[in-house]
Amino acid sequence: MITIHATKKLFAKLPPNNQGDIATKAFDIYQNAPTATNNPLSGWHGNLITLQRRNCVLLVHDTTRFPLFMKGLVKADFANFAWHFADILMNTLLKLGANQQQLDAAAALLAPCQFDSVCNRSVQGTMNRMAGDIAHMLWFDNVKIEDISSYRTGVWLADRPCTVKGLKGCLWPKKAMLELLSASAPDNEAKPQRSNVVQLADHRRNKP
Repeated sequence: MITIHATKKLFAKLPPNNQGDIATKAFDIYQNAPTATNNPLSGWHGNLITLQRRNCVLLVHDTTRFPLFMKGLVKADFANFAWHFADILMNTLLKLGANQQQLDAAAALLAPCQFDSVCNRSVQGTMNRMAGDIAHMLWFDNVKIEDISSYRTGVWLADRPCTVKGLKGCLWPKKAMLELLSASAPDNEAKPQRSNVVQLADHRRNKP
């Protein structure tokens, strides 16, 4: 499972069952999914933000402060949040320049999403600052939300330093996430190699 700590605004948009899981039609891509306790990709803060009257979601990974941005979501998208999470993550990493080993590691760690209302103020502070950066960019560049790329916006936010409570210096989300995936990648000799094109095509066939 991948745990997402959601704000009240985001939680209200989600259709969780009694376990807090989000219904998805793409469960076949999670056959060997790790649990939340042993999944280094688990642990995100998420918030619903309104930009130019569009529902958008900003996610920030607790450990690396790596951001994911989803724009223009409708009711059906929230019901299939796990698929959209996987799509945004993999394509943002692709735009970021992740290598094949790192993409394979991310694909192997994908899992259904579960939500709670736990809040870490340090991570929430990072998330709020990033949300403000997106709003300022739209206003300053005078662009419409429909004209920006969710993937490239995530890359733009990831390539800047973040201050983290208790950590000396700055944390660079891009570097931290790629290092996490490199450390999580299984031995190359112990797994078959696949091209990222095939992986993304496999994923898209599972779109609800």
